[in-house]
Amino acid sequence: MAASLYPALHAALAESDPYAKARMAQALWADWQGGRLDHSGLHQATPQTVGRPARPELVAPLDVPRRRLGTVAGRAALIHAIAHIEFNAINLALDAACRFPGLPRAYYQDWLQVAAEEAGHFGLLADHLATLGHRYGDFLAHNGLWTMAEKTAGDMLTRMALVPRLLEARGLDVTPGMQARLQAAGDPRAVAILDIIFRDEVGHVAIGNRWFRWACAQRGLDPIATFRQYLEDFDISRSIGELNIEARLQAGFDMAELDALLNYAGRSTTA
Repeated sequence: MAASLYPALHAALAESDPYAKARMAQALWADWQGGRLDHSGLHQATPQTVGRPARPELVAPLDVPRRRLGTVAGRAALIHAIAHIEFNAINLALDAACRFPGLPRAYYQDWLQVAAEEAGHFGLLADHLATLGHRYGDFLAHNGLWTMAEKTAGDMLTRMALVPRLLEARGLDVTPGMQARLQAAGDPRAVAILDIIFRDEVGHVAIGNRWFRWACAQRGLDPIATFRQYLEDFDISRSIGELNIEARLQAGFDMAELDALLNYAGRSTTA
């Protein structure tokens, strides 16, 4: 008989050691795939304890120093920043899997898979950071991703709208540019790691899109109008950079949604 998913899930979310958390997330996915865990038993949302290490020190986004990639320290700082995003992404996926009760089994399966893949990304980046003479926690970081998780903790639809569809989708836009800079700086290993992350993140954003639309359908809401209203309600910045249209379409957006996003930013549409 399969054991309840939730004790192990809560333990992974509460774990403060990032390397142990990554291992626990991957073990959860292996146990789920092996039929050893069952998602029954979560009947109401409860506050979750989210573990994080004492370092890195968290500061405001504008207080995180920018470093030139022409130095080893500069490259290490960028790799550290990406590793910090992936660490937060492990917590985001684990939280999505245990915060919202009463959803289809496939929902929990999706977010357990995402957590395991984010853990793999963190491990690749942490290993590469070590070759540059550093460790996760050595540089300042900010907490923007988790701040949005806290703002969207009360509702699955809101979480899907503003974390995978907004913040994580932004990674699809900026990753190719980061790869070009790292290639120019002579770091092909970092470029290869970002290839893996980019491929997986297309799938992760697609999962967010799928469950956002599912929840809209359940509530009789129009997805485009609903997303636009969330942008307004949460006072999302209208300074939206260039969109990676191809990657966003692969991740399940449609052109009408991308037009609406650009319209919100006061820019010409993609049509």
